[in-house]
Amino acid sequence: MRRIDALGITIGFFAAGGIIYLILQVVGLDSQQAGIWSQAVLICGLIGWLLTYLFRVGAGKMTYNQQLKDYEDAVLQKRLDAMTPEELEQLQAEIEQEKRSEISDNQEQDAAR
Repeated sequence: MRRIDALGITIGFFAAGGIIYLILQVVGLDSQQAGIWSQAVLICGLIGWLLTYLFRVGAGKMTYNQQLKDYEDAVLQKRLDAMTPEELEQLQAEIEQEKRSEISDNQEQDAAR
């Protein structure tokens, strides 16, 4: 996010608070009540944004995490592209062997229960 974007968002929040205040006054609230309710709406919006931020952090869906995952995928793809057909076949055989091993281990654990 650029600095101008952050400034625009900040100005937008101030403007939203003023607009909510004016709407509440037009609806019939006195200036003190309109001020309290406009602040309450803005605080609830801020808390909602904070909760979405914390959810993204907890779920690992932040921009940095996505960039890191994309980089790792690109590195792995480059390594796969550089492998010879024989190396690819060997890798596939190893993967199939690990899958069979995991399946048999799971079956043994289920039988033991």
